[in-house]
Amino acid sequence: MMGDEQINDDVSLTPGQGSDDPNEVERYVRPGIFDLYDVYSYRHAASLLANSFPEELDELQNALEGFRLTTRIIGMPGGNESEVPKAISRVLRAQNWLESRIQGDLLIRIQDYMETWDQASGKMTKQTLPPQEPRLIPNFIDGHKIDYVKGKVAFDLEWNSKDQTFDRDLYAMRAFHETGLISAGVLLTRSEKLNPYFNVIPQLNKAGEVVKGSVKAKYGASTTWMGKLLYRLNAGRHGGCPILVFGMKPSLITDLPEL
Repeated sequence: MMGDEQINDDVSLTPGQGSDDPNEVERYVRPGIFDLYDVYSYRHAASLLANSFPEELDELQNALEGFRLTTRIIGMPGGNESEVPKAISRVLRAQNWLESRIQGDLLIRIQDYMETWDQASGKMTKQTLPPQEPRLIPNFIDGHKIDYVKGKVAFDLEWNSKDQTFDRDLYAMRAFHETGLISAGVLLTRSEKLNPYFNVIPQLNKAGEVVKGSVKAKYGASTTWMGKLLYRLNAGRHGGCPILVFGMKPSLITDLPEL
């Protein structure tokens, strides 16, 4: 269920240790973005992106500013295959934001040393032994996929998946970052401010017909929304990877219903 249940779920909507001062974030993100999205930055992601990757940040902000929701989009079935990711993809794919997956083997080299007591000098002496044969661990890194990567910036969005999907996303961005493939990650999800409107937006079938009451059961507490993401970031599940987060607010809905 949604509404008060989700808002009072056992998660924190307050950024924790490691999150950046909102005043700092406002220096690097366009003012108009804050009208449409909640914005959180971890490990100075906003500053890093604005100063080191301004082109990529501009393209993402352009896509976010041009994106809009409707009650029909929210009411239609489809989860993360809905019109939401498709609308973002139409913009970013044209600008060479590519789906990327990494795989890697780990080659381990071991050098042994022998220490012996030298009676004449009264000291320990160290002898370098022939190196062992290198050991290969195949597929040490495997299966980490990010939907949108350009240069050293990664972007992913979660509209209505199971909340465990955030663990996959953060682990993937962490793996890409630790291997030096990206410098920062950006995530887009739903703000908790959408919750009250889910109580009054009707649920539709694939033909666009009203089939049930509201969509509140569809966007449940165990799906991907800001509260489920922030507590993972507060717990440091992104490792050392800087992460910038955007949460979709009701102002994105062009036909916003009255509560």
